[in-house]
Amino acid sequence: MAEKNTAKNNKDYGSSQITVLEGLEPVRKRPGMYIGGTGIEGLHHLVWEIVDNGIDEALAGHATRVEVTMLADGGIKVYDDGRGIPTDIHPKTGKSTVETVLTVLHAGGKFGDGGYKVSGGLHGVGSSVVNALSNKLIVRVYREGKIFEQEYAKGLPQHDLKVVGKTDKNHTGTEITFYADDTIFESVKFNYDTILDRLRHAAYLTKGIRTTLADEKSGKRYGFYFEGGIQSYVKHLNIGREAVDEDIFYVDKMVKDVQVEISCQYTDSYTETIKTFANNVLNPDGGTHLTGFRSALTRVINDYARKQGLLKEKEENLSGEDTREGITCIILVKLPDPQFEGQTKNKLGNPEVRGMVETVMNEHFNYYLEEHPAVARKIVGKALLAARARKAARAARENILRKGVLDGASMPGKLADCQSKDPNVCEIYLVEGDSAGGSAKSGRDSKTQAILPLRGKVLNVERARLDRMLANNEIVSLIKALGVGIEESFDIRGLRYARIIIMTDADVDGSHISTLLMTFFFRYMKEVVDGGHLYLAKPPLFELVKPGRKSSIFIYDESELERTLDEIIAKRTAEGKVSADDDRLKQAGFVEQKRYKGLGEMDADQLFETTMNPEKRVLVQVKVADAERADSIFNKLMGSEVELRKNFIQANAKFVKDLDI
Repeated sequence: MAEKNTAKNNKDYGSSQITVLEGLEPVRKRPGMYIGGTGIEGLHHLVWEIVDNGIDEALAGHATRVEVTMLADGGIKVYDDGRGIPTDIHPKTGKSTVETVLTVLHAGGKFGDGGYKVSGGLHGVGSSVVNALSNKLIVRVYREGKIFEQEYAKGLPQHDLKVVGKTDKNHTGTEITFYADDTIFESVKFNYDTILDRLRHAAYLTKGIRTTLADEKSGKRYGFYFEGGIQSYVKHLNIGREAVDEDIFYVDKMVKDVQVEISCQYTDSYTETIKTFANNVLNPDGGTHLTGFRSALTRVINDYARKQGLLKEKEENLSGEDTREGITCIILVKLPDPQFEGQTKNKLGNPEVRGMVETVMNEHFNYYLEEHPAVARKIVGKALLAARARKAARAARENILRKGVLDGASMPGKLADCQSKDPNVCEIYLVEGDSAGGSAKSGRDSKTQAILPLRGKVLNVERARLDRMLANNEIVSLIKALGVGIEESFDIRGLRYARIIIMTDADVDGSHISTLLMTFFFRYMKEVVDGGHLYLAKPPLFELVKPGRKSSIFIYDESELERTLDEIIAKRTAEGKVSADDDRLKQAGFVEQKRYKGLGEMDADQLFETTMNPEKRVLVQVKVADAERADSIFNKLMGSEVELRKNFIQANAKFVKDLDI
């Protein structure tokens, strides 16, 4: 652990190390340019920027903890025990350095030579952007035995930086409390679990750092500390999967001024889980570090397989997909000047990093295989099985293509397609069962609504490779109807419907079918989900029937049922119409309450009006806000580990209200 909070560190870190580039004016006018948007993700981006400043202090060896508190009044407080923002007057702005950092865009220790060698924040604009997008922000700096404080409103200082107290000379750090501007963001309600996941990641990626989250409203408090760093992260991601071997590959190597850290473990899964980070910032689209890793992994495994005679001379090399099947890997690089594609840092662009990662992986993974022959044989054996399955899937796909089964010109026989050919206005309903499919076909708007009935429960793709999937009629019909192909032939541009709507019964079997379909889309057509095309239909659970009248009120969940009855009873009471009957249904003027479980219980007109009519229906869009958590849940619910599923059921059984026996 690097020494922290020394007098020398504080002395070296001063105003001369804070470089000013330009002003702050554009932030409130165009917040999306700086935080990606004003929705829930943009809101939480404010937290990430302040947290990342504390993590940067830890990366530089000056902090050991970052603490986040969700305040009861809706604010967020972030504290780190780093050196504290310098408080002296900045020579260029004439203001305190604290005020400079918080009010001038591109002012921070991430420019110039003396601040941070590596950093993960928003290129120095983070603190000022958070300030500009907050109704109120209060900064406290603990430094030089004093407590400094300054308050801001929508980015404007309300007073000069002032001393408000004394502290121990060894106590240094920065505390920022902010209240997001509700005129800018769609919502200013922060999510505990979202912040908790981010702090967990930070603790995994920075060995020796302690991160904590406290919620004043609920009283919840949780902290993280992982001595194993990214090795612990890999172990966490593999919970519920059977590891090929308990041993985890790990390397941490400096190449010039770039630190390359990689940890991997193979499991029985058919999918790969590779997470790439640059300076602790997640790069979901990968980049040069991922390219270097993939190239080296494929080469090393093929070289080892041939050297050991596991891959015969006449056999073709294992593909990259074969060597990565079932791998869980964390790739973390730390470099002085990361070049990202886009402000949100989705992809790392530094060309030199590819060669560095490739060199480290070539050398050290080769050592690992040589020194762990039993593990190496298991890894190669899994890759060989993947190769055979890939060839079988290719043969099956080619056979299907020859027959025209996946050809867009040849639609499934049971598909009732819509008349319009404009994908932007078309939608397809994936309907449970032929009976409900018949009602849906009769009741739909045939101009824009297509119906594909699915018989029984589709294949659980979590436990099947592509060759088995292509032998399943329901899966093939679905692939064919959507028009996007699968795996190597997948192309989102071929999507024939803007909305894909899963419509199943409101019972246990219906939920299971929905989960099976979502698993398929998440594993094999994630671009469809990411593009916002996947929805769940929400059929009504109840129908309240009035006496002597054909009209009914349809209710979609139990809370709505209670709320509706309360409102109607209150209105009828005010009008003097409520009878002395104790039955709430009769008090509200209804004679019957129907409980729907199956789509087939409604006729075609009812099904359209309640579940398919764009003006009245309720749709739930399927989104993946946290891919890691989604992956874990799908693995838990649909994977082979029975004990995890059992524990999940036991933990959530108390929330079940309606269960079919």
